[in-house]
Amino acid sequence: MTKEAVMGGRAVLALRVVIALALIGSLFVQVVMMPLVWLDLDDAPIGFRVAVVAIGVLGVLCLQVIAVCIWRLLTFVRRGTVFSHASFRYVDIVIASIGVGAGLIFAVAVVARFANRAAPGDEVAPGVVGLICGAALVAAGVALVVYVLRALLAQAVALDSEAKQLQSELDEVI
Repeated sequence: MTKEAVMGGRAVLALRVVIALALIGSLFVQVVMMPLVWLDLDDAPIGFRVAVVAIGVLGVLCLQVIAVCIWRLLTFVRRGTVFSHASFRYVDIVIASIGVGAGLIFAVAVVARFANRAAPGDEVAPGVVGLICGAALVAAGVALVVYVLRALLAQAVALDSEAKQLQSELDEVI
């Protein structure tokens, strides 16, 4: 086994450990923390409470979906089949989940802005709303970066397919 293969195997294992820990932590957030947030907002209007908790749960769900897709892609890496058409489904789901997450971040800004009207005295500064909108823009940019990486994956799959075809033709000649 080459040094690169050993290092690659260790990197995949390390990433899987991180993903597993993140999934356990995210379940804790959904099962324990979100109900506590709900209880903490007992003085807030019901629409605000529902929006905050729903955004939180859905945001964590987006991260969980991304984690599972990356886990599957790591399985392809380990098997040496990442440059296949099956990878596209998981990359597309990651792109969609990041996009939904960006929308949820923007929804936080909207909820924060309207919270000013719903709960006088607990105003959210316009600059904070602007920063949240900026974070949503950055998240959308990440989705676009992954989309570009998907295009690179498509090129790699095409080249891999062409290389296999050429190898097959060469084997026939020999």
